[in-house]
Amino acid sequence: MSPVRNVTVLISGTGSNLQAIIDAVDAGRLDIRINHVISNVADAPGLQRAANAGIRSSVLEHGRFAERGDFDAALALLMAAGEPDLVVLAGFMRIIGEPVLNAFRGKMINLHPALLPKYRGVDTYRRALEAGDDRHGASMHFVTEELDGGPVLSQVVIPIQADDNPETLAARLSPREHELVVATVAFFTRHDVACDGGTIRVDGATIRQPFLLQPDGALHV
Repeated sequence: MSPVRNVTVLISGTGSNLQAIIDAVDAGRLDIRINHVISNVADAPGLQRAANAGIRSSVLEHGRFAERGDFDAALALLMAAGEPDLVVLAGFMRIIGEPVLNAFRGKMINLHPALLPKYRGVDTYRRALEAGDDRHGASMHFVTEELDGGPVLSQVVIPIQADDNPETLAARLSPREHELVVATVAFFTRHDVACDGGTIRVDGATIRQPFLLQPDGALHV
């Protein structure tokens, strides 16, 4: 895909990662336009963050649709209205259905709080601790039909401390997740990033492993 300019963000909750993107745009660290924020939860706090920043937002409550496919079709139409170059799922707690995938395949990335392919799904912090892992992290991956199973573009890694519990681990990872989201979106503005099936190409070259977030905020293999 060509370098990204227009970005749509999908949320379901607090919108802290949305705020990180907004702050990076305001600070001149991210050269994009957030053209639409969409939530499937009417009282999601992230909607107020969008309003405070003067960003158009919409609510599409999945519970108002009798069939999952009807919600997915309506979501695809709503997303298309903003003509996004990139769609960022930042705490969007719905599985993406076929109508959206067909319209935006290769243009959607999702933040997941685990070092994929480990710990797809929920309770990632608890599962990492129970497994005795010595590190945890977050991943930005392309959205596909498989839950948290799309090709991984970028990751951030943090150590697990001896006295960690799921809450402390989540709290320490959260600011690094914000950095990862911003760095990954910025990456799309500087490079030609394409995803075809299970393969990611950056500026025409196939990547064999995810880019890692460095202390300087940049992504490197």
